[in-house]
Order: sequence, then C-alpha cells, then structure tokens
Amino acid sequence: MEIKSLYQTYLRHPQICTDTRKITEGCLFFCLKGENFDGNAFARQAAEAGAACVVTNDTSLSGDSRFFVVDDTLAALQELALYHRQQLSIPVIGITGTNGKTTTKELVSTVLQTKYRITFTQGNLNNHIGVPLTLLSIPADTEIAIVETGANHPGEIADLCRMVLPTYGIITNIGTAHIEGFGSRENIVKTKKAMYDAVMERGGTLFVNGADETLCACAGDYDYQILYGNGDESCCTGRISAMDPYLSVTCAAPDEEGNAPEVTFRTHLTGDYNLPNILCAVAVGLTFGISLEDAAAAIRDYVPSNHRSQVVTSGTNTVIADYYNANPTSMAAAIRNLANLDAPAKAAILGDMLELGAVSHEEHLRIYNLCKENGINALFVGNCFKELGINDMKVFSNVDEVNAYLQEHPFRDTMVLIKGSRGIHLEKVML
Repeated sequence: MEIKSLYQTYLRHPQICTDTRKITEGCLFFCLKGENFDGNAFARQAAEAGAACVVTNDTSLSGDSRFFVVDDTLAALQELALYHRQQLSIPVIGITGTNGKTTTKELVSTVLQTKYRITFTQGNLNNHIGVPLTLLSIPADTEIAIVETGANHPGEIADLCRMVLPTYGIITNIGTAHIEGFGSRENIVKTKKAMYDAVMERGGTLFVNGADETLCACAGDYDYQILYGNGDESCCTGRISAMDPYLSVTCAAPDEEGNAPEVTFRTHLTGDYNLPNILCAVAVGLTFGISLEDAAAAIRDYVPSNHRSQVVTSGTNTVIADYYNANPTSMAAAIRNLANLDAPAKAAILGDMLELGAVSHEEHLRIYNLCKENGINALFVGNCFKELGINDMKVFSNVDEVNAYLQEHPFRDTMVLIKGSRGIHLEKVML
C-alpha cells in the first residue's frame, strides 16, 4: 500500500467512516473486520450509499476507482493516522489512566478551548480503532490536540502512543482494572507508564500528580515535569471546600513572588476523587497561558453528561450516576465519597466489576465489606456478588430483578449511588 497515495485521498475526503449505517456523502470508508463482522462484505453498499472512496481488502474490486484495495484495512487506518500525525507540529496531549481519564480529558479540553482551537477524543474512542479515528479528525487549523488512550492488555498504550506521538503526557492514576487481561498489577503499571516513556522519548513534558507515589516513581527524575497537587514545586494545589453532593474546591497557583492567590468554585461534579482531575486541568491551563480564574470558570461551567460523576434527580431522590464503568479502585472511591456526603438517607445499587479474573471474589468481597464498614445500605447486582453468599443485604441476578424490588420497596428522599460495569446495564435501573 502506498500511504502517500491514500493520504492524498484522505485530504480530499477527510471525513472517516467505519459503519455503513452512519455514512455521510463524500466520506472515506474503511471496511474493518471484527470477530463477528466483516466490513468488506459491505464495500459496494458503502460506495452506493455515498462514500467517495472505500478502503477494502477485497481484491475483486481493484479495477474500480471508487475502491482503494489494501492487504489489511485496520493497518491502513492506523498507518494513515500516523502519517497524518507526522504532518502536525502542534502540541499533542496524551491521556491515560485506570480511572478518571475521560473526565480529565473533558476538563482539560474545557479549559484549553477558552483560548485555543482544539480537537479532542470524542466519547470513548480510545482504543486501536478509536485513536486513529481521533487523529484523523484533527483539522489543519487545530492548535492543540488531546488524545485519550485506553488499554486492557499489556503493551497497548505503547502501541497507541506510536500513533499519537504525544508531546505532553498525563496518567491520571494506576489502579486495579482489567486485571484478567493484564495478568498482574506490574503489567498494569508497565503498560500505563508507556505514556510517560513516549513523551520522554520526544523530549516532551509530563503532567504528574505530585501526591501519587506510583506516578512520581514512573516519572523518575525526568527534567521536564509539571507537578500538580500537594508539594512545594506544584504549579497548582487544591483542597475540597464542600460536597453537597457537588464538589466545591479551592485552588491556588503560586507565583514567582511566593504568593499563592486562591479561587474557590463549585463544580457540577461529585466525588473527592475528582480533585486530582480538576487540578490536572488547571495545571494544563496554566502551562498554556490560561489564568487560574479562567480555568476555574471553565471547570465551574462544565456539566458531565456521560454517566461519570453525574448528579441527577429522580423523584424525591438524588442519584449519583457513575455507572459508565467500574473497577475495584473506582468502586471503593465512590463508596467512600457517598459515606462522606451529608444526606438524611443513603443507599447504593452496585453491579458486578467485570474482567477481574482470579481476584474477582476477593475484590467483590472487599466492596461488600466496605459498604458494611461505612453503613451503606446496598443492593448488589450480578453473579459475582451472588457468589459471595451475602445474607444481610439484597442481591439480585440482574437489573430486571432490581426494578421489580424497587417497585415494591421504592427509595424516597435518599441519596443513591449507582455504579457497576457496563455489562450489568445499570442504566436500566428505574428509581
């Protein structure tokens, strides 16, 4: 495949599509292949639906100018994304982490777009397909790009960074998630650290939470670090002012004279675990010439809409909707946060944490015990919790059973945390 030839086609047709149901007129369509589908079977349909060019591995179409025939369509997509990235001379901020990477990406983008034209990862397009799609969505007038990367197997962040070529790097934290795919915590740390490694290889800059010992160890003594959080060398520090359940914070940014002017603001986020994410966004903003006041105003006005740290009202209940995904680290943080909130009544609806492999029983038992220790009345959902043999709290096989129970025993005037892995479908809970 001649990547330069495909790139010229991309420049004429920069709208990328991989789903025939979402084809736009004049797009560049890639026939991707998965375990249960083969996009090459829809190559002609894509062209007839309006795609200007279809990238396929179907050699029978090689004589038709509407089709660009390659050996491997996914490899072509990734190589095209890398080639496009290599043409860009703008700052590219790579973000990864066990928890909080999407929220941090959203906050960083919210702050930066007060001053710059930015392009950032949409939704959760952070894997081997989503990352190249994000890179190929960067137009020529973009001044800063923010690219989220995710992984559930060893080495994946390194692979993605070979496309992203980040000049700035953020790791939100390193916890326990997808342990079934990673095999060990050591593999998780090594995989996430690849973000720092990729930035250091390019002589770029790291944004590091100075209060996180694991992240500081991963960054080592690399010269180009910007610290946020606790510490004398931090470009910004912060503390929680209130939680009601919205998180209010006070941030300070030390200046050259040794002063540290503060700004206090109330966010639309819940959870003390979001403080490092907020401080990271402030640190990025300060680095790119955005004042503390303007960064704070941007974060204050940001309203989450992705079932991450969202606070919504359902009848007389206040619901902390944090069920986009779950792992032992984020689940424990959410339970502790609920315990710290001031509310007349509290409850939790907690779904299984999937992909934990051999440590699944141990980690689900830890979550059950954490609820007991904090006096949280919980409804547990899923087979992993059922296998614990819990007899002093309610346990259900699925959401349908939960909804049937809630019809007979509804919550009223209660603050309810809803959290679990996506496969448990807690979005269907009806309070």
